[in-house]
Amino acid sequence: MASIYATPEEALDAKRKTAVPMMWIGIVGIIMFFAGLTSAYVVRQAQGDWLYFDVPEIFYLSTGIIVVSSLTMFMAQWFAKKGSMKAATGALTVTTVLGIAFLVTQYEGFLDLVENGIYFTGVESNASGSFFNVLIWAHAAHVISGVFALIFTTIKALLNKYSVENHIGINVCGIYWHFLDVLWIYLILFLVFIR
Repeated sequence: MASIYATPEEALDAKRKTAVPMMWIGIVGIIMFFAGLTSAYVVRQAQGDWLYFDVPEIFYLSTGIIVVSSLTMFMAQWFAKKGSMKAATGALTVTTVLGIAFLVTQYEGFLDLVENGIYFTGVESNASGSFFNVLIWAHAAHVISGVFALIFTTIKALLNKYSVENHIGINVCGIYWHFLDVLWIYLILFLVFIR
């Protein structure tokens, strides 16, 4: 199948012009989704019959993990921009490991909720626990997609597919990962202060 671009440089230029805007369009959709969920949370809370409980302590650890992972992702982007692809690959690898660690702590937090009688659904559930679980698991689902993107990007970096001229994949992955970090900080602050 013939390419619509005359040269590889034209194809790369087209990729540069579309990749980041497309990522931002996706991010706006995710923002709208979480804005709807947190708005529904506030409306339902105002109706009464709301169970108040503490945020599992491990979520504070997971917050630290995702903040550090965003810093390592920033380093990967910076190293790629400077042409130090080996350092960028190392930073991507660390970010991937931290992303997985974040998911593990989220799961442990979920187990802590269950242990304390905070259920998503069922006879013993309460709307507050249900909303809490939905917010946490919706974010975790996006982090899972982010970890897959990190794994894919890291493998490409290990295979020397990026260069100082072409590291769009690292930048786009970084934008999404930084967004997930900011989103988590918003959610944890929301869940701590809007209870």
